[in-house]
Formats: sequence, structure tokens, C-alpha cells
Amino acid sequence: MSQPMTAREPATRQRFTAATRLERHRHVTGYTAVIVSGGYVEAGDSGRFRLHAGSVVFHRAFEAHANHFDTTGAVVLNLPLSASAPNVAAGLLRDLDAVVRLAGKDPLAAADLVASSSLAPVTGPGDWPDLLAQALRDNPALRLGQWAEATGLAVETVARGFKRAYGVSPKRYRADVRALQAWRRLPRSTLPLAQLALALGFSDQAHMTRDVVALTGRTPSALRSEGQVDPRTARR
Repeated sequence: MSQPMTAREPATRQRFTAATRLERHRHVTGYTAVIVSGGYVEAGDSGRFRLHAGSVVFHRAFEAHANHFDTTGAVVLNLPLSASAPNVAAGLLRDLDAVVRLAGKDPLAAADLVASSSLAPVTGPGDWPDLLAQALRDNPALRLGQWAEATGLAVETVARGFKRAYGVSPKRYRADVRALQAWRRLPRSTLPLAQLALALGFSDQAHMTRDVVALTGRTPSALRSEGQVDPRTARR
């Protein structure tokens, strides 16, 4: 949706016209999106959500998402991603006005206020594309043909319907989720790289290396040697 932010940048507002579609895109740096007015459906690496005024989305580094705005359009306030952001993808603020007022003075303080707020749950459509997305996040090694057969759907129907909902094929979604999981686990896992690759559903270590480099621009070995992932960018 927006350009990635740093803690030193001012809060920014974006206005989206009615029925605008933003194709699936990825941000290198995490940020917090607060919906000030209007609404839209966001489908991304953390799931699909119906968002409206007061909703907040925590976008972590390297996550991708697509957006379909309602007939009212939307105004979105972009803030830094707080180091104390909760381990959720989205929620509903109980005091939107307080966040908006504070953002005009101190965007980082506003981001911290969002992170420390008691958020009500935000849900999505909850139909079969969401069930498949959740299954792929839980098990990136999931065989799509078996999932389709178990749910009584044709493989072609699954491919078309999922892409319509998430803006990407289920195979691509699975690859992206798997690469994200590898990136997040590499600094903390003690498994040899080959074993970690198999545990995450890659065919081998070379497969993991290709996908992680495509996602981050860095090799698994380099990421592991760095020893940590910035908590402002990765879900735990």
C-alpha cells in the first residue's frame, strides 16, 4: 500500500479512491497501517482481513499483500512498526482518535500506542481460499492436489479461486510463505541448513537458498551469521 517507513519519518496519509485495486506487492521494511476512514479487503502473507475505520494492520518486513478498496475508498495513516508490536497481523483499535492526534506530533509514539492498545479481533471472509491460505502457512509442504480432493474441489477451481482472492497462485503463495518462515527461523534455529530446509518443506538446501535470496537478497548462511532478526520486522 505505502512506501516503507523508518521511525524518523513523519506519519503519512494516503487516500484511495472507490473500488481501487492494488495488486500484490511487497515491502522490505515493516510499517503499521491505521485505517482512518472507509474500508477495504487486504489479502496477504498473514491472511485476509476486512478492514474499516479503526482497523490496524501490522505489516512485517518482506510480507506481501494485495488490496481491494470498497465503494467508499479509504484514508490510511502509515506509522512506523513499533518494536513492541503484538504478534498478530491485524486488530481493531478502541480509540482511533487518540492515535490520529498523537501521530501528528510523534509518529513513533503513536505507533507505540497502537502496539500497546487492547485490540479487538479482525476477521476475513473465512471462505475456502482463507482456509487454504491458513493451511499453507501451517504446512508449506502441503500438497495442493490432496487438499483440493479432501475439500471436494477441482484443482483448477482452487487455482483460479485462490488467485482471485489473494492475487497470486497457491503455489506462489506457498513459496513466499516458506521463504518468510525460513528467513525468520534462520537466525534462531540450530539445525544444519540442509535439515532446516527439509523441515520447512523445501526440496533441498539449494531450493531454500534460491527462495531466501529471491525474498531478501541475502543467503541463508549470511542471515544466520547475523544472529538475529529485528523484532520490528518479523513476527515471532
